Amino acid sequence: MRRTPLCDEYARLGAKVVDFHGWALPVQFGGIIEEHLHTRSQAGLFDCSHMSEFLLQGRDAIAALDRLVFSDFVGLKSGRCRYSALLNDAGGVVDDCVAMRLDEETLYLVTNAGPVGAVEALFARHGVTAANVSDTTAKIDVQGPRSRDVLLAVGLEAAGPLPYWSARRMGWREHEILVARAGYTGELGYELYVPNEVAVDLWRAFLEHPETAPCGLGARDTLRLEVGYPLYGEDASEEKTPLECGMERFIVWEKDFNGKTAIEAQRARGDYSRLTAIVSADRRSPRRGFEVRCGAEAVGVVTSGTYGPSVGRGVGFALLAPAYAHAGVALTAGPREMPITTAEIPIYKEGTCRVKV
Repeated sequence: MRRTPLCDEYARLGAKVVDFHGWALPVQFGGIIEEHLHTRSQAGLFDCSHMSEFLLQGRDAIAALDRLVFSDFVGLKSGRCRYSALLNDAGGVVDDCVAMRLDEETLYLVTNAGPVGAVEALFARHGVTAANVSDTTAKIDVQGPRSRDVLLAVGLEAAGPLPYWSARRMGWREHEILVARAGYTGELGYELYVPNEVAVDLWRAFLEHPETAPCGLGARDTLRLEVGYPLYGEDASEEKTPLECGMERFIVWEKDFNGKTAIEAQRARGDYSRLTAIVSADRRSPRRGFEVRCGAEAVGVVTSGTYGPSVGRGVGFALLAPAYAHAGVALTAGPREMPITTAEIPIYKEGTCRVKV
């Protein structure tokens, strides 16, 4: 397994390590529910250095990338972030991604660990010039309503005024780092992209704050499902279009992009299954692969699910036939016919991600 620059810190903190897309990553430190609730109330610290980062220089490179995504990266203003997905020629989702416009000539793109080979192959086929800087970059995330205080306490005053979905380069101990404020947990949160040699010092500095606790992949999963964020490889894949993956609200139909004709035709037919949030009636969790039924009729399949500690019920996503892909539909899932109900996103509605600072 590949190791992040923070891998030795896991053992020091007693983490349980698992294989995640070929990376040795902590699934938990003190316990998934404990870490989840700590992030909801204070500040959780996550090592996400397995993610992939690309640097694009020049407007031509940015324009070439723009043709592969359904969002507008060309018009993205400096200092702002934007969510999107990279699409193949048939309109399938090669990977979802976040772009940060650092200045007029520079775009920073973050993708997932698993499909990085497919992303690089897509770039090569379509002439996108992008430097993969993943091997020299560590990603440390601080998530939770106290996360801003934690950043200020370690000397990152320049991060204090960052608006939601913005990014800025700044200095820390004579090193340049990139700080974004996105908050994929539904809470106020910051994602820091730092040189590998800075990672351990910054990680330890964060942990000196009394309100910070290390968190693993388990809490990351429960947090994102409670607020309805899909995960690539479970809820989205290259075999599904953005319409099937619940991404329609992000699509800029006025621009040209890879696979647009196929996606427009699919939208016109309207016969496609849709990713839909679900909740169970109790603490039982809907599990990936569970068949979803309406009475005796099979109407879909669970793509991911878990127990949501902040809502006290099972939460997840299911890919459902269009007649059932809206909130408030009573269904069952799995061999024991677990009662579930389709839900609006976010399921957990008390998050602090949009708070003004």
